[in-house]
Amino acid sequence: MPEGPPRRILRSETLLVLALSLGASGVSALISFIGSLTKPGGLKDQAATLNGSYAPGRPWLDLAWQLFGIASALVPVVLVAHLLLREGTGLRAIGFDRTRPWQDLGRGTLIAAGIGSAGLAFYLVARAAGFNLTVVPEALPDVWWKYPVLILSAIQNSVLEEVIVVGYLLRRLDQLGWTPWAALAASSVLRGSYHLYQGIGGFIGNVVMGVVFVLLYRRWGRVGPLVAAHALLDIVAFVGYGLLAGRVDWLPTV
Repeated sequence: MPEGPPRRILRSETLLVLALSLGASGVSALISFIGSLTKPGGLKDQAATLNGSYAPGRPWLDLAWQLFGIASALVPVVLVAHLLLREGTGLRAIGFDRTRPWQDLGRGTLIAAGIGSAGLAFYLVARAAGFNLTVVPEALPDVWWKYPVLILSAIQNSVLEEVIVVGYLLRRLDQLGWTPWAALAASSVLRGSYHLYQGIGGFIGNVVMGVVFVLLYRRWGRVGPLVAAHALLDIVAFVGYGLLAGRVDWLPTV
């Protein structure tokens, strides 16, 4: 079991980190999902927009808001890095460093290739069955910074989720004496919870993804490949939607 501060402090610290990040997102997604159920019509007739415009018609102000949102969303990761540094380890303890960049990228590419097509197929089936909202990966104006911001947003999502939900959370749960299977369930359900705003399909799909990611993390001891895989998946989803929406028949739009 990894050494660290007393359990009481670890429990409080973990709850605070989650309350400031993806735990709060899970509660927000649950409220959003309940609200979707109260609206007339099925879930597939409603939409969940991921990257929208903050200041329509004012591109430079909108860009400032986009960059601020991306930067502020990464503050919990900086907090986690600080907390791990106090243990004398830092982010290298969870395998988020620059010691194996090409290996991490190679493994991440393989993971993304395996999950990407299956995930898209599952989303289309879940939406057709009425278990999912229509997910709109981006609704940004057609300006020069659109795709760079989408790529930065994808990287931010991947770093935030994999560092906190896999690396940090599993380390803390191990230190608290949780069994590996209980920790796997907690991490996977948490990942599914903050995607619940997309519908039941979004919850189930991300729980399955969470199980796969936890098992790979246990095998490799690094979140680097998971960050790479998640970033590639989101970049393809965000940029691909921006390029293909309204141009192909199989991609749902609003």
